[in-house]
Amino acid sequence: MVDTSAVRAFLDEKHVALAERVSEFAERVLVPLAEPPDDAAARLQARDLLGKLGAAHWLDPIRDQDWRACCIVREALAGASPLADAVFALQALGVVPMLLSANEGPRTRWLEPAIQGRAMASFAMTEPNAGSDVASLGARAEPDGDGYVLTGTKTFISNAGIADFYTVFATTAPAKKDKGIGCFVVPADTQGLSFVRPLILSAPHPLGEIAFQKARVPSESRLDAPGEGFKLGLATLDRLRATVGAAACGMATRALSEAIAHAKSRRQFGKPLAEFQLIQEKLARMATDLTAARLLVYRAAWEKDRGAPRVTLEAAMAKAFATEAAQRIVDDAVQILGGRGVLAESVVDRLYRSIRALRIYEGTTEIQHLIIAGQLVK
Repeated sequence: MVDTSAVRAFLDEKHVALAERVSEFAERVLVPLAEPPDDAAARLQARDLLGKLGAAHWLDPIRDQDWRACCIVREALAGASPLADAVFALQALGVVPMLLSANEGPRTRWLEPAIQGRAMASFAMTEPNAGSDVASLGARAEPDGDGYVLTGTKTFISNAGIADFYTVFATTAPAKKDKGIGCFVVPADTQGLSFVRPLILSAPHPLGEIAFQKARVPSESRLDAPGEGFKLGLATLDRLRATVGAAACGMATRALSEAIAHAKSRRQFGKPLAEFQLIQEKLARMATDLTAARLLVYRAAWEKDRGAPRVTLEAAMAKAFATEAAQRIVDDAVQILGGRGVLAESVVDRLYRSIRALRIYEGTTEIQHLIIAGQLVK
C-alpha cells in the first residue's frame, strides 16, 4: 500500500486516489505471482506484465508526463513485484525521448502501442566501454543518404531480445564528443540488429547485449536535432531519476512491513522480538530513513510537475538518498528475519537481490553525488 499521508503536501487529490487504486491492483494481481525461476521465465513474465499494466492504464502517467503519478505507480509496483516495476521503468525510458522530441514520426508509430502494453520498449545507451561516461559512446550512426547506418554493441540493456523497439544513443561525429551524439528509435526487426546474449542477474530481470552490424534506419527515426542527443538523454534521466527513488521506497516499504510483522510475531527469550531495544532501534531508523526518502522523491516530482525546466539537483538527491536508504532498510529487514530472511522463498531475500541494481542504473550514487556537488558550486 502506498501511504500518501507523509507526502500529502506534494500531492493532488487525483494522486491520492491513484495510490489507492494501484495499491489494490498490486496486492491483488502482483503479490500472488511467483518469482520466475530462470531468465527464460522472467522474459515471458515481463511480456505478460506489460500487457497487464497497459490494460489497467498504469502506463498512462508516462504519456501524460505526470511525474508524481509515475512515482506512485512505481512505488506500488516495486513493493509487489520488482519485475513489474522494471517493465514500467523501461516503457518510460523508451517513450520519454519521443515525448520530448519535435519529431512526430516515431511517436505516432510507437507511443500508443507502448502505453497500451502492446509494444515493449528498451533504452540502449550503455556500452562495454561507456557506462557513466556517456560522452565516450563507441556505437556509430553514420549518415548514409536519407538515413543512418548503425554499428556497435550495447550491453546491460534491459528488455534486450524481447523489446519491440529500442531507443538507441550513438555517435554521429566522434570528434565532437557529447555534441556528436544522436538518439534513434530502432524497431527490433531492423536488419542488422541482433540479440547477442542474455546477461543473468541474481534477481529476475531480462537483461542482455545487442549488436548493430550496418543496421540502416531512416532519418525519420532520429529524435534529436543534430548535436542534441546527449541533452535529450540527460533530460530523460532528469525526469525519471525521482521515479527510481520511488521504486526504491516501494521495496523498502515492503521490507519494513515484513520486518515489523516478524518482530511482533517471533518470540525469543520469552518475548516478541519487537520488545528488544536493538530491534526497536532498527525499526525506528528504517522508518525514519524511508520517510525522508519519500519526501525527497515526491518533492522532486512535484517540482517537475509544477513546471520547473530542470530538477537536476532535486532528482539527484532523491535517487541517491532513496536508493541508499532502501538498501539499508532491506538489509536490516533481512537481519531482523534472521535465517528466514536469507531463504530464496523469502520476500525480503527477493527484495535484497532486487534493490542492489537501483544504486547503479540511471546514474550510480557516486555520479549523483557529483551532480549534486556540481549544482552547489555553480
